[in-house]
Amino acid sequence: MTGSFQGSLLDWCAEVGPGPLGSSVRRTVLAHGAWIDVRPGWMAGADELFDRLVAAVPWHGERRHMYDRVVDVPRLLKFYAEGEPLPDPALVEARRVLDEHYVEELGEPFRTAGLCFYRDGRDSVAWHGDTTGRGRTEDTMVAIVSVGAPRSLLLRPRGGGPALRHDLGHGDLIVMGGSCQRTWEHAIPKSARATGPRISVQFRPRGVR
Repeated sequence: MTGSFQGSLLDWCAEVGPGPLGSSVRRTVLAHGAWIDVRPGWMAGADELFDRLVAAVPWHGERRHMYDRVVDVPRLLKFYAEGEPLPDPALVEARRVLDEHYVEELGEPFRTAGLCFYRDGRDSVAWHGDTTGRGRTEDTMVAIVSVGAPRSLLLRPRGGGPALRHDLGHGDLIVMGGSCQRTWEHAIPKSARATGPRISVQFRPRGVR
């Protein structure tokens, strides 16, 4: 089901869980009121967490209409709705730390978690913003934790323009905030290179998808 996953030589920590945020977060201000925060290696024991999530999450595939045909979504998925137990205590702790750090700026806690399993370089997600619900009209935040092999996350202004690239994996955190979901787009492109599997965990506030 997956490509070969090679763990990080730096991820030797026996304790699985998020580190602190605070001044370790690097913010980049984008155009049109958008911004991103990046914290490399935030999730300690990320390789172990990857293995635990592969085994514990009830992954499923989806099919969607695209133009005049129905196609397989090129990744596996699981959405944890508000109040639904998360599949690992490290994710519970990650959400708690994110809430503590961002609650004053966001004004509310993160409520849901969407998980995507990119099995190899053929799995991807096209350019999009999380604009189903409040993200279409309101500033909001989406916090993404990546475990497994690094994959390139691209961001560009909505409508096109030069793209920013962040290679995310092995416990990296990226938070997209402000107007990012409606004024910018992000994507995980396919890769022709041999690419190991990756899981992304997207924490969102209520009413944002």
